[in-house]
Amino acid sequence: MKILHHACPVCSNSDTSFFLECRDYTVSGELFALFRCNRCLLVFTQDAPDKNEMCRYYESDNYISHTDFGNTFTDKIYYAVRKIMLHRKRALVRKATKKNTGTLLDIGSGTGHFAAFMKKSGWKVSGIEINEGAREYSVKKFGLDVYPPGKLKSLPSASFDCITMWHVLEHLHDPMGTLSEIKRLLATGGMAIIALPNNISFDSFRYRQFWAAYDVPRHLLHFNPVSFAYTAAQAGFDMIDTKSLPFDVFYISYLSEKNRGSKIPLFKGLFFGKLFFLLSLSDKSRISSLVYVIAPVKKE
Repeated sequence: MKILHHACPVCSNSDTSFFLECRDYTVSGELFALFRCNRCLLVFTQDAPDKNEMCRYYESDNYISHTDFGNTFTDKIYYAVRKIMLHRKRALVRKATKKNTGTLLDIGSGTGHFAAFMKKSGWKVSGIEINEGAREYSVKKFGLDVYPPGKLKSLPSASFDCITMWHVLEHLHDPMGTLSEIKRLLATGGMAIIALPNNISFDSFRYRQFWAAYDVPRHLLHFNPVSFAYTAAQAGFDMIDTKSLPFDVFYISYLSEKNRGSKIPLFKGLFFGKLFFLLSLSDKSRISSLVYVIAPVKKE
């Protein structure tokens, strides 16, 4: 079954308009329309599969966050960058929470590398992961406590100092419900750290319908700093800080070059990725991926 939005899935505004048509380059080859809310500027995938149908759009060896077994040159680059980013993510958590150790929930924990790294760093860590194979792998390899999404609502309130979502919120059919649960689960002074593709980035403007971070239909929502600030406020959060994920632009540019049929996608992706990275140094709001640090609005 397809989901037809007659209004914005975040702000419920009915004033929406066609934005772009994109192809699923990973699994099906199908075309999907993107629409934009003319109030909060959220872009959303129209006629996307419902939860029951969506699982088949993840059935691909190319969906790298659910596997540790890629053997291509670019897979190896991905894994190497992931190791580097673990330290950066830990630093973000420490700075946001002002804690060196604490309780952390990683929603969309994948194969568990970030959760395991934080556990090794002294944090008490739990994970939420929808993919059964990735969930079982992270439990077996790292000894993590990782649960299916249905467990989220039964976790005790005010039990986490930090909740992270690394490129997860854009996949969710009920983003506002998840943000509400995050708000409930955060302890006093707790922070949520949410990484998202940025659909007003330099690379999104170059690649348009070929931009890999649209990733239809798996990405249901397509955020930018304006639309996410609106979303966070609607869910009862204050925006505390915004950071960039500098390496994402290189990988997204490479995949986008592949989507547009480039004969030398890796070379061109690295070239344009470096260009976009340098341009974003003077305008962080145009980098390929952003990390938002948010906290529940304090009650007066």
